[in-house]
Amino acid sequence: MVNLSEKEKRILQILIEGIPLSERPFYEIAKKTGFTEKEVLEIIKNLMDKKIIRRLGITLRHNLAGIKGNAMVAWRVPEEKIEEIGQYLSQLPYISHCYVRETYEDWNYNLYTMIHGKNKREVKKRIKEISENFSLKDYQILFTKKEIIRKHAKYEI
Repeated sequence: MVNLSEKEKRILQILIEGIPLSERPFYEIAKKTGFTEKEVLEIIKNLMDKKIIRRLGITLRHNLAGIKGNAMVAWRVPEEKIEEIGQYLSQLPYISHCYVRETYEDWNYNLYTMIHGKNKREVKKRIKEISENFSLKDYQILFTKKEIIRKHAKYEI
């Protein structure tokens, strides 16, 4: 647990709400907080150095951008290989999520990835490549049927 200053908490709360869509978004944040733009950027850099913030980016509404292939893949990975394979998969540009989860007697999949592509065929091809590269023969593909809601979690700081 890292102790956060009141300034850091204030900046984080604003970033959680979303970066303003503006030519100078950090100036807009500065105006909201009473800090200077330089202070805002320094606080964000410090939060990144502390690993509180990993990255700043946009959320693409992939379905509106024509990306129709999305699948959660549950993989059965040998425990001794899970870190190595998970690290590799998490670096692939078409994988947005990569998690290790508990297994159960009737569901023994321990690594989960969200794989994206232009269509189902492209996603299946990517899954097949991963399967062959790592000799992972036991997996379940769960294609998205319908997106009900997509949003980022809102944290209370």
